[in-house]
Amino acid sequence: MHHHGYLWTGSREAFDREGDRRPPAEDPPPPPTGEDDKDGHRLNERYREAAAEFRTGGVPPIQTAHWLLKPAGLVCGTWWEPKEAAAWLDDRLREYAPRFGSRQEQEPDHLSTLVDRASERLSWGGDVSWGFYLARPSYLSLAVVTCSPNRTEPHTPCPVRA
Repeated sequence: MHHHGYLWTGSREAFDREGDRRPPAEDPPPPPTGEDDKDGHRLNERYREAAAEFRTGGVPPIQTAHWLLKPAGLVCGTWWEPKEAAAWLDDRLREYAPRFGSRQEQEPDHLSTLVDRASERLSWGGDVSWGFYLARPSYLSLAVVTCSPNRTEPHTPCPVRA
């Protein structure tokens, strides 16, 4: 068992496009019924856009384990020990804390508690996923996903040969 770290910052608008954050459906929408089926064409085009964005883009998936379906290039680090992965989270929290939208989220004791809980969760094979609103309406997503196997997606292959 090992852990992969992921980090994304971007606009709230991009984060709020939930279709881009879901893996492509097993059954895509039906084809348009004809040239004049504008809704059908629009639906199919949006489905293709969302499917392409999910497969290649860095926007965080709705389900944490679905990070493993994303390109390997999005992995920010890989660790065999939960404490090492938690230390990476701690470093990222302290790096971004001055930009957090809430003063309470910036408190060192609060950050330490988050990291301690993350280390514990990772030690039994759980995933960690956090989100923070930043200044300039932006959003920060931090995740550490347990791999080989993942508890919620045990058949999903590892994106990186660790």
